[in-house]
Amino acid sequence: MMLLPRKSTPEMSRVWSILAASFCLCAGIAGFVTVRTTAQTTTQATNGMVRSDKAALVKGGTEDNRYRIGPGDVLSITVRKAPELSGLVRVDQRGMIRIPMIPDQVRAACLTESELASQIVSLYLEYKKAPVVDVFVTEFQSRPVAVIGAINSPGQFRLQRQVRLLELLSFAGGPANRAGRSINVIHTGTSLCEEDLSNAREVNGEKLSTYKLTETMKGTGDANPYVQPGDIVSVPDADQVFVIGHVQSPQTIPLRDKPISISRAIAICGGPARDAKSNHIRIIRQADNSEQKQELYVDLQAVLKQKAPDIILLPNDIVEVPSSTGKVILGALTGAIAPTLTQLPVRAIP
Repeated sequence: MMLLPRKSTPEMSRVWSILAASFCLCAGIAGFVTVRTTAQTTTQATNGMVRSDKAALVKGGTEDNRYRIGPGDVLSITVRKAPELSGLVRVDQRGMIRIPMIPDQVRAACLTESELASQIVSLYLEYKKAPVVDVFVTEFQSRPVAVIGAINSPGQFRLQRQVRLLELLSFAGGPANRAGRSINVIHTGTSLCEEDLSNAREVNGEKLSTYKLTETMKGTGDANPYVQPGDIVSVPDADQVFVIGHVQSPQTIPLRDKPISISRAIAICGGPARDAKSNHIRIIRQADNSEQKQELYVDLQAVLKQKAPDIILLPNDIVEVPSSTGKVILGALTGAIAPTLTQLPVRAIP
């Protein structure tokens, strides 16, 4: 039985027009996505092809922070249509690898995945026409970097890309309130790459670089270098003064960039307590390289009235605010013991 077409109506014509327009729009979008995908997944090298998901160099002057292969890393090397040339290989401690058909060792350390793939392509051009090579790091075994000292979350970090000092500090929670003015970076790893360690000095056989904490936290170029595998980043505690006795909150006060006067130190501690004898505050000061102690007495009321000098405190000064009743309360000054390096957790930075 054959069905005859129904008579066309204006409503049916509008429906068919909408369906036709929708079909054309979908076809156009599908074609755009296909072209974009094809263009983004192929990278060509001279007389050969290198394929790597992480291979794209950042253009337009943006810095390249791709991971650099290091000793101990395990690499997956795949040569398309040549399984006999493909497999896993570990980078030795000199940064070298061996690959099939190539008699000499190949340097892998300090190269990115795509750079090593390009190098392998050039080596195989003698044996294959337009080889296609994939290189990926399957195990990151380069020495981790450690962050210790006056830091909120000290730990070890295994780098999976290049990381600058400021970013590493942010992964470690940033400097603690007791942090001092400087950052020390001890370079314990074997330097296989060309690193700029011109500012480093030799200390007990190790290279040591020192930066100002304020400049590093601002991201200043010279004070924000790339960290290297095996580096130990140490943030020393600041010099401190100790305020004890009859104040609202006895505590240790770190000395950072700005000097701290005795009136400011007592204000940081919440001010004198109700029974404090503020006109006879004692500063116990120990001279450098000496066991002798010096005692200074300050009238805080006169200082606040600008009738006496507001003494600037020095590292390790002890400020004691006595009681008007003759009682002395000594604050307990205790410090936390920093965890040893081997006890620190290891975290990865992807």
